[in-house]
Amino acid sequence: MMTRNKTSDPHQGDLFKVFLRDLVDPAHPMVRLADQVDWNQFEEALAPVFADEQGRPSADVRLVIGLMYLKYAYDLSDADVVEFWVENPYWQYFTGAVFFEHRPPIDPSSLTNWRKRIGEAGAEQMLAETLRTGLKTKMIRPKDLKRVNVDTTVQEKEIRFPTDARLYHRSLEVLVRLAKRHGIGLRQTYVRVAKKSMLKLGGYAKARQFKRAKRETKFLRTRLGRVLRDFQGKAPNEVRQEYQVLLDRIERIRTQQRHDKRKVYSVHAPEVECIAKGKVHKPYEFGVKVGLVSTSKGNWIVGAKAFPGNPYDGHTLQGSLEQAERLMGAIPEMACCDLGYRKSGYEGPCDIQVVNRFRKRLPGPLRKWWKRRSAIEPVIGHVKSDCRGNRNRLKGSDGDKVNAILAAAAYNFRKLMKGLALLLRLLLNAFRFVPTPLPKAA
Repeated sequence: MMTRNKTSDPHQGDLFKVFLRDLVDPAHPMVRLADQVDWNQFEEALAPVFADEQGRPSADVRLVIGLMYLKYAYDLSDADVVEFWVENPYWQYFTGAVFFEHRPPIDPSSLTNWRKRIGEAGAEQMLAETLRTGLKTKMIRPKDLKRVNVDTTVQEKEIRFPTDARLYHRSLEVLVRLAKRHGIGLRQTYVRVAKKSMLKLGGYAKARQFKRAKRETKFLRTRLGRVLRDFQGKAPNEVRQEYQVLLDRIERIRTQQRHDKRKVYSVHAPEVECIAKGKVHKPYEFGVKVGLVSTSKGNWIVGAKAFPGNPYDGHTLQGSLEQAERLMGAIPEMACCDLGYRKSGYEGPCDIQVVNRFRKRLPGPLRKWWKRRSAIEPVIGHVKSDCRGNRNRLKGSDGDKVNAILAAAAYNFRKLMKGLALLLRLLLNAFRFVPTPLPKAA
């Protein structure tokens, strides 16, 4: 456990350091956004995870939350966001620094521990704060939250394409590494011949020689079975008990067939699912289904929730709207969905509009909101391409949930930055306007 770092105390000047408030432009969008966010609520929410007296002081809560916003908003890794923080005074000001610093504030690996500490609830709080800030700055009107669009997408996992041969080869490498770590002498590891077999298989598949490729796949499966049985026979009982879940997973990979249900597609990420969304360019995606809720006007994301188990789209509607109600503080009056939400079984006060192709007899106002249903599609595209929502690199099912919410929070963060920059530009243009003098009378 760690004690909470108290950063609210006044700071004295330093002869050899520069105050950031004297270095940054007060009109910069990031400076204005930093002054609008309520940072104290994050410290109060995370107070239960800290010890009262024992342990060293933690990193500043505002620093870590700010780094997470910046990491997802600019599509950076943990190491890159800490490195760029040193070079950017505006990032330092946004995360609560007082002086301009020349060294990294924390080790990049600390962000991993903090993500586990805040969990899904903390990520939802980060998303809700972007909505509160939008309402405070008048970029979101309260009536905009009454009508929303709902859709699902696939958040892919950072894994290789799961062919059978690849899974066999990867499982064999994991077993050999475990045997070396615990000093278990295997009769034969097959590491070099398995690597040569993978190279041959790639060439055969490229040349469309599928019988030879199938032969190499069978060769890898046979060698994996030999190494697995050898490891189980020679490993001590405590080692087998420690890695029993992994050994069962590898045995399942070795024995699973093409049409089996609930197949394993990754050795290190067994939660990955094969999802078919009907896309021509990508028939199958490997990850988790995510439900997004965005406002019909303004395209602000008010909900992002991962749904393990690849449920039917309509069955995700209840959970998506409940999360949106929790983040907004009120349930929306209308939700527009596509045909995938037919027979959703939703029970609640929200009016569910399933948009179809027959719109000519609709009243004018309702037709307008039906047309706005497709506005959520570019929102999904921006979340995936700009905010790390496409390839999830976080571990486990909890990582799937946290990554989806943080990507949505980063999308709203980018909209807040653009809105503040646009407002500043409009104000400057208004002050630059100089009326032309009237001609003098003759």
